[in-house]
Formats: sequence, structure tokens, C-alpha cells
Amino acid sequence: MKDNMLIYCSDTEASLRTSEALIPTLRSAGITISPSLTDDVDLIVCIGGGGTFLEAIHHFDFPEVPFIGINTGHLGFFQEMMPDMLDDFITNYREEKYSLQPMHTVQALVTSGGRTDEYVGLNEVIICSASTHSVHLNISIGGSFIERFSGDGVLIATPAGSTAYNYSLGGSIVDPRLRLLQVTPMAPMNTTAYRSFTSSIVLPPDLSIGIHPDGKGSKGKIRISVDGFEYLYDELESVDVRLSEKVINLLRFESYDFWSKVKSKFL
Repeated sequence: MKDNMLIYCSDTEASLRTSEALIPTLRSAGITISPSLTDDVDLIVCIGGGGTFLEAIHHFDFPEVPFIGINTGHLGFFQEMMPDMLDDFITNYREEKYSLQPMHTVQALVTSGGRTDEYVGLNEVIICSASTHSVHLNISIGGSFIERFSGDGVLIATPAGSTAYNYSLGGSIVDPRLRLLQVTPMAPMNTTAYRSFTSSIVLPPDLSIGIHPDGKGSKGKIRISVDGFEYLYDELESVDVRLSEKVINLLRFESYDFWSKVKSKFL
């Protein structure tokens, strides 16, 4: 019996109320609540919405410990259950009526001024202008030049992130059991002066995406956004994006089905 959990909670009233109800329920079931992420923690319980979940995995630096989410936010696509399911959660957890769903992550190596920064995200990496100017990017796939993109920017999503901003941009929903990356243009220009792909590109796991700002057309700072965490670069040289080896495991009950969740959240 695994009996040590860590609770990560947003500061909203609904989340705090859910945490206050969950803690005594867990303790009465013989489960210990850990104040920090230690080697003996078996499960991280994340209370909040999708933003809280992303905040948690970055806060703990993409741990091997699995997560389960309790949705007190809005869409809550990553979250497994609602606050009124606490008793069912404990019963199913005790009886091991669950599985672990691996979620693949994306890595970005950003080179600027001779220094390379590494970022890892669960949902997506975005490369765009830090201002209202359009951005011009030379894009390569697997080392082969593909296009000189012009527009607001490009978003590179994992299957986990395919239902987030990627979907709002017209990208495809991807089953998380697949290992791939999806490159989705953001307001691409497609005129007699500029030619850019206007639909998503889906890539296998062994190919990387190379992005180099075109100095002739790009102006000002470049913004790199990773799961909503933003980083500004004055002299961006290149961005190399590929699938990361890090995996986030979500605890899913036996009743979980990805496509049923897609239907309930979007239709």
C-alpha cells in the first residue's frame, strides 16, 4: 500500500476549500501528507486547473513521482476528478484501480550571445516576437531547410499540449499515446511577398526543429514561451526543439478514456 502523498494547491477559494476537505479524509484512511517532495512520496495531488498543474510540474522540475489532478479551475483537461469525488479517489487508489498515463515532454535549446539555455515543457514551446511586429524565422526540420516563416510566430506542441493553445490555433488534437511533435503556425503570412505553411506539420519523434531568426526581416526582441513561462532574448541565434526524454505520469482511474474526455470538454 502506497501511503505518502504531497498536495500542491492553488490559492483560489475553491482549491483551498477542497484541500481542507481532502487532508483529514486522507489521514483517516492512513495516508501521510508530506510537506515537501521527498524520496518516499508516492503521489502528488494537484488541486486547481490546468495552469496549476503546469505550474506544479515545473515547480518540482518534472519529477518521476506520478500526479493526479483535482479540478477546481475551468477546463481542467489534465485533472482527473472533481472535488466531489474524493471518497471514490481514495477507494480506487487503495484498491489500485488505476493506471499511469505517460505524457511526453518537449525540449528547447535556446542559443543567444554564445550561451545555450535549456527549457522543458509539457504542452508547448512558442517562438514569437516580443512586440506587435511580425517575426521572420528560417525553419529547418531534421537539418533540412523548409521555409522562411513570416507571421506572429510558431508553436511546437506535444500530444499533451495539442488540446491547449495549439487547438485554438487550428492545430490537430493528438492522442497522448503517440510520440510526436506538431508545428503550428501563428497567423502565417501567405501572399505574393511572403510564403508560409498555413497548416500544422506533424513530425516523428526522431526529428528536431531548428529555428533561426531572419536578421533581414525580424525586429526587436524574440519571446520564447514554454508552458506559459516567458523568456525574452535580444540577440537570439537559434532554437533547437525536440522531444525530451522526461516523462510526466498521470494517475488515471479505470474509467478514464481520452476521447470521451475530449468530447466532454470540447463538444
